Amino acid sequence: MGQLQVEVEAAEVGMDAGRLSRVDSHLARYVDEGRLPGWLVMVSRGGKVAHLSTYGRRHVEDGLDVEVDSMFRIYSMTKPITSVAALMLYEEGAFELTDPVSRFIPSFADMRVWTGGSDLRPVTVPATEPVRIWHLLTHTAGLTYGFHRSHPVDARYRAAGYEFATPPGADLAQVCDDWAAQPLLFQPGAEWNYSVATDVLGRVVEVASGQSLDEFFAERILGPLGMTDTAFSVEGPAADRLGRLYVATPGGGMAPFDQLGAAALSRPDFLSGGAGLVSTAADYHRFTQLLLRGGELDGVRLLSPRTVGYMTRNHLPGGADLESFGRPLYAETPFSGVGFGLGVSVVDDPVAYRVLTSAGEYGWGGLASTAFWIDPAEDLTVLFMTQLVPSSALPVRSYLRQLVQQALIG
Repeated sequence: MGQLQVEVEAAEVGMDAGRLSRVDSHLARYVDEGRLPGWLVMVSRGGKVAHLSTYGRRHVEDGLDVEVDSMFRIYSMTKPITSVAALMLYEEGAFELTDPVSRFIPSFADMRVWTGGSDLRPVTVPATEPVRIWHLLTHTAGLTYGFHRSHPVDARYRAAGYEFATPPGADLAQVCDDWAAQPLLFQPGAEWNYSVATDVLGRVVEVASGQSLDEFFAERILGPLGMTDTAFSVEGPAADRLGRLYVATPGGGMAPFDQLGAAALSRPDFLSGGAGLVSTAADYHRFTQLLLRGGELDGVRLLSPRTVGYMTRNHLPGGADLESFGRPLYAETPFSGVGFGLGVSVVDDPVAYRVLTSAGEYGWGGLASTAFWIDPAEDLTVLFMTQLVPSSALPVRSYLRQLVQQALIG
């Protein structure tokens, strides 16, 4: 759809260009101090790009700069795309949000719930209700991640080959069966725990649509939106545009993390709806504009405005926030005042959040410190791309919010 570029002067959309420059000078410090390889940041208001900047390297050792068309592993920023896919099928009547997951993945029938014991000898009881599609969309299913390292069930995931990767040759159907064989952390719906739930949701999309997840994405979302650089891998000449993945090291430095990063260079057996996509700022900007505009972009409608509105409100019981309802999350900011919708976090109370933003702002981030958010009250979208794991290594996201929001003057 053409290269991403600034489309409007900041002042024309009620932003102060001088104040926006504070974003760049703050983020540049992380690169200059050797804590980030490089980054891209984009701010749009009223659907027009008002600020776009890059700094540092996409590949430090080879001296390759971050460029506007650089590609990034977006990891968990895949989750909102998978959630949109599921909601498209929901709009077609493929299922109800209350349907048991076992309708599409039989291994999720008769789930057991952890009550005690060790990772080697767990004590479990039957689930009091089935895991439902709504639980997958809201991360309240009782599933987990092996890399959390905060519960004995996490250790069971790791022992089965699920930490940052999956067993060689295992496809999406197989990994879902493997996870279904493990106990749930809690009764479905009782708590919030960040987890493989969106990967399981991707399998529901496959079964409900009769297409593989990459086919559904390409035909139903990425193709119609013109997101031509987004896929589960990048191969051939385009791979030169992909940033190298780095990991934060003790003492505030970083090192290449090719052991994990190389996975993006070939088509995976496991199509991860939770963390599998590679994308560009231009492509993901189009996805954020689709949501901001109520499910339609350039004449292509994927969802109704009612569905987007429903997706982006807090679905946690009683309007709870993640700080009170959720298990501890690996993040650089607390989540007081922040709830969770269908695949995105939602700010209910900016004062409790202690971050300058608007009620109703929604978004999410990825393992490699990427982030996006959409602020409907200010007609604002923000996108940050880099390649440093884990995302908790630097407090980029909270600073980015305050630095963008303070530049709004009209």
